[in-house]
Formats: sequence, structure tokens, C-alpha cells
Amino acid sequence: MGRILTEKDVEAAVRGGSVYAAGGGGWADHGRMLGLAAVRIGRPELVSVEELDRDDWVATAAAIGAPAGTTAWEMQGVDYVHAVRLLQDALGEPIAALMVGQNGRSSTLNGWLPSAILGTKVLDAVGDIRAHPTGDMGSIGLAASPVQTIQTAVGGNRAENRYIELVVRGATAKVSPVLRTASDMSGGFIASARNPVRASYVKKNAALGGISMALALGEAILEAEGKGGAAVIDAICKVTGGTIAVSGRIARKDVVYTNAAFDIGTVVIGSGAKATTLHVMNEYMAIDDADGARLATFPDVITTLDKDGEPLSVGQLAVGMTVHVLHVPKTIIPLSAGVLDPSVYPPVEAAMGIEIARYVFEEEKKKRKGKK
Repeated sequence: MGRILTEKDVEAAVRGGSVYAAGGGGWADHGRMLGLAAVRIGRPELVSVEELDRDDWVATAAAIGAPAGTTAWEMQGVDYVHAVRLLQDALGEPIAALMVGQNGRSSTLNGWLPSAILGTKVLDAVGDIRAHPTGDMGSIGLAASPVQTIQTAVGGNRAENRYIELVVRGATAKVSPVLRTASDMSGGFIASARNPVRASYVKKNAALGGISMALALGEAILEAEGKGGAAVIDAICKVTGGTIAVSGRIARKDVVYTNAAFDIGTVVIGSGAKATTLHVMNEYMAIDDADGARLATFPDVITTLDKDGEPLSVGQLAVGMTVHVLHVPKTIIPLSAGVLDPSVYPPVEAAMGIEIARYVFEEEKKKRKGKK
């Protein structure tokens, strides 16, 4: 038997997920709503992939969109449940467990409510330890696959007649943009269930233990809170293995919401020779110094914290704020097949106008050489 998730775990998941949200990952209050509803209505159970049969079906429960860039979105807990029901109906077989595409403020908890109501397990695996802008990045290596899969989406602003339900089939890279468009049409944020695969595939390709990592980090944050902001930041660095790469005042913020449901732009901390630029596509994707030298690149964890150690989303940042930027190198976190898939990077690089893949794969080559 796995770990029965409780009310205490809800806050830990939100707090830890907020750090791994990397400036995105949904809303903390939305995560609390999902988690509390789940533990009060049922007994969601967190299990490892080893506790599943190798042929069990596992699907990804995810939220799609950029809620920081719009106030029109509406997503209810029932939307996550209905998305899984639609997926099971289309698949014609039961889903044994739900994983999530990424950790985040609410995304760490995306699978809890459907699991509590439908009896599926919450799988201790993620498509990415940190939050990311595209579904392909969390698709555990399916982005370049020609194999047809199923994706569903449910939600939308009811008062504006934006509620949408859809079921799509096709190669992951072809149908993922359909859900992104549906998210924008629904108001900017929509629930999805997608890409059913066998547990044996998840075991080989996901970042295993990702939910436990968020819970452990959240527990450490809660324990340190009474000791002040410096203690919270120290606890975050200790548990994640990260460091504070940059501290300073925000000098400029140029981030815009696009009709592809992305927040894209830059945030500049400091000025002159000490200026540092955070590159944003929903989440923080890279850090450059004043000379343009790259200091950190996705899938490194990059997170802004305030003086109390509270993670700040991109939407919360404003010129004049003082922030501390946490950096956790990709070399010390589990990496899934999704973030090591070269095909997921060109659309992101084109949208942002910066290089990402080169830094990812140069470091991977160095790691492989070091093991020889």
C-alpha cells in the first residue's frame, strides 16, 4: 500500500510545488482547492511505479495555459475529473494511475481529485521536476513519436460561454497545440488528461519520485517558517541542492500574454554591469548576465523568492521589487525523456528568440564523457 494523502500533505505539496513552479505552475489557491477537495471526499493514494503492474494504464493529468497573463479563466475541480472520464471512455479501458506533467503551485496536485473520486492512484512520477511551457516537454518522450495517442480537455469561463470539452487523437506533437488553442479559447487555463501509456513505459521515461520531492521540500519550508525568511531560503537551498544565483531589485519587466496561451518576455534584475536577465515563457527558462553569458538554462530549476522565501510567479513580479533567484542545476535533479528530447526545443526557441537546446545537450555530452 502507498501513502494516503492528507490535509497536511496538501499544504506541503503547494509549498514545495510553488518552488518547482519556476515562476509558473498555476495558482496556490487553486492547488489548495484541488487538494482539500480530494482528501475530504476520498483517500487519494500516492504510489510508486513499482506498485503498479507493468501493463497498467497511466495517464497525465495536467492544466494547460498561462493563468498569470489573463483573468478570464475558470477551471473547477470537476473539470479535472471529467477530463479523466473522457479519456477512459475514449481508451476503452480503466486508467490505473495518474501522473502529472510537472510540479507547480497547483500542478503537483492535478491528479489528486480525479484519483479520490474515480479510484485511480496518484503516481509518484512527473514529466518534469519543474514547470515548463509546453505539453511536449512533459510528455516523457512522446513528442517525436508518430504513434497516435488520446488527449482530452475540459473547462472554461461559464459566464462568458467559454466552456469547452474535447477529445482529440493523433501524434502528440500534432494534437498538443490543439489543447493549447482550446485553453486560450476557454479563457486561458483548461484541465486535461492525456497520453495514456503503460506503467512500464513510465518507469523508463518519467522523472520518478517527483511528487515526493515536492512534499519533502514543502515540509521543510513549513518547518522553517517560524524562524524567518532567511531560514526558509536556507531550507529551500538545502533540500533542493540549489543556491541563490542573483539577488536585487527588478529594473524592468517586459512580459506579454499571447493568443497561443503563453506569457513571453524578460525580467531584468539590477542595472549596468550587474544587470541580470530572466527569460520567460510562462516560466523562467534561462538567466543571462549583463554581457549575455548564460548562467542557467531549462531544465535547471529557476525560481524567484521574496525576502520571506515565498516563491513569486511571473505574474506577481513588479518593477521595484527585491527578489532572490534560486538556481538548481539540472545535473542534480531527475530528468525525464521529455526534457532530453531535442524535438521539444525548436518551438520554444522560436517563440523566445534565444538558444536553449544547445546548453541542454552540451551539458549532457559532458556528463556522458565524465562517466567513461
